[in-house]
Amino acid sequence: MFRYLAFVWDSNLADPSAAANELGSQTRQIQVWRQVLSRPGMQVYTRGEKTGINDSHLLHDHRGVILGKLFQRQSLEQALHPRAKEGDFDQTSSTEILNSGGLALQQQFWGRYIAFFTDKGGAHCVLRDPSGTLPCFHLQRHGVTVVFSWLEDALQVLDAQELPRVNWNALRAQLLHGPQIGKGTALDGVQQVLPGERLDLKEGRPTLLWDAVHFARSPLYLPFEDAASLLRHTVRSCVQAWAGSYDILLLRLSGGVDSSIMLSCLAAGSSPADVICLNYHSPGSNSDERHYARLAASRAGRDLLEREREPGFQLERVLQTARMPDPVHYLGWMNSRTDARLAAAHAAPALFTGAGGDALFFEISSWWPAADYLATRGLDSGFASAALDAARLGRTSVWRAARFALRERLTPDPALRATSGPATAFSTESSAQGMDMELFSHPAQDEAQRLPIGKFTQATALMQPIGYYDPFEQEAAPELVNPLLSQPLVELCLRLPSHLLTRGGQGRALARRAFENDLPAPIIRRRSKGGMEEHIKAVLNANISTVRELLLDGELCRRGLIDRSRLQAQLFDRPSTQSASSSQIHALVAVEAWLSRWQP
Repeated sequence: MFRYLAFVWDSNLADPSAAANELGSQTRQIQVWRQVLSRPGMQVYTRGEKTGINDSHLLHDHRGVILGKLFQRQSLEQALHPRAKEGDFDQTSSTEILNSGGLALQQQFWGRYIAFFTDKGGAHCVLRDPSGTLPCFHLQRHGVTVVFSWLEDALQVLDAQELPRVNWNALRAQLLHGPQIGKGTALDGVQQVLPGERLDLKEGRPTLLWDAVHFARSPLYLPFEDAASLLRHTVRSCVQAWAGSYDILLLRLSGGVDSSIMLSCLAAGSSPADVICLNYHSPGSNSDERHYARLAASRAGRDLLEREREPGFQLERVLQTARMPDPVHYLGWMNSRTDARLAAAHAAPALFTGAGGDALFFEISSWWPAADYLATRGLDSGFASAALDAARLGRTSVWRAARFALRERLTPDPALRATSGPATAFSTESSAQGMDMELFSHPAQDEAQRLPIGKFTQATALMQPIGYYDPFEQEAAPELVNPLLSQPLVELCLRLPSHLLTRGGQGRALARRAFENDLPAPIIRRRSKGGMEEHIKAVLNANISTVRELLLDGELCRRGLIDRSRLQAQLFDRPSTQSASSSQIHALVAVEAWLSRWQP
């Protein structure tokens, strides 16, 4: 489990320097930490480094250090397999990175990294890579900025009276609108550095060097077949680059288009890595995709492990997860124990997933691509075809698709650009009073509002980083790798127009065409999408006593943030004017479990 911990302070001030020395001394006494950078005003430590997977790369003259995994952008663009950066940076490369304030690093490399450096003006900075894979949080202690990836590490160097407290405004925002994509967290004093952001740790001044909106507003117009060829090359290069870091890996294979595309890039003979596929299934109308997974694994010449989703998952486990800056929506982690056991049994240090594909390849059933076409190309001869495709995609008439697109062009509907919807059916009106959502918004949000509606939806979906650390298994978990969220691939798909991505009125149309000859025909033609709603309901019903006790007597009801009477009616199967999905109930359980770790 790769982590880092850094202390940054003004070395000209006595009190912060003394506090920093104390923090450094405490950290060095814990033998698992290795000091990778020490300079006036900055110390950086790592643990869990693995050569070729997560390394530390020093900049010349110890002006900084880059942590994680780096690939060279040039080799990707030259149709070569991207090579990992080995060793430290020479003087020329270091100077370029430092003089550009880290911009050269983002432009010439990609991967999974965090950079600490002192820029040409003497400011101590931290830079998070555009994928946002490695978490990056910071807090203040006696004039020292503590920067960390794993909150439990930071808590070890804090006194009991210094532990963070719940930020109730942030928590209310999450209850009302779902997970937020701003700097704030649900803990007072704990903030995150956003993906693609450089933070001057002395002045507290952030600069967004990379954001999805920049690429979404720069359309790349290509013939359909050329775009498909470019997409295929970029996907294969990124997936194979990540796989080249491992001798053995697990690949979560649902049998859907995204995971099957990834597997095709790692078919026998395409990658030296030993790829072991893993499929989860459970009873239900759309919860068993083994048929498709078997087709994909057979075509790729890879072994397939089939496991039932953990039917006896106990929600008490959620009360024992690691302390995190925000509540952990645990539904995606419920099979983590099986993941960890299989990874250990097969000596596989990594688990690959196809996460992010819905937004990346545009699997959004809506008329929006017609509106995007009108916004970028105008009412030309191609609009009729774009409207017809959008009508098929959105399952509406071509006249309605064209009318909606024209209306959106003339008078955009702000409601369509809401970054999130209600997170729960149980929020009370009082919980929204005085809520300033701008405090929890991404700094590029205003600019995103001016994008065509389809690109707005895609870009904002890709702004939210996916969790990296397993809150349940922690050290025992395999490293999570999501190759489809690689920076070069995200940039490309943001630039490709939505009407091109959905040509013919089909979600993922361009991706399907790009890999048409690599996948079994039933998967290319597949329209259904697997789910686990019935499994989620089964887990909820099996734990209903625990859920009732936790929620009805919990802090959210006590503070009036959720309506206890409506919640009680739902949990006791009594008629209710407001129904809620099982996933919403689980989301409330996640919040109450998280609160139980922070309440005195």
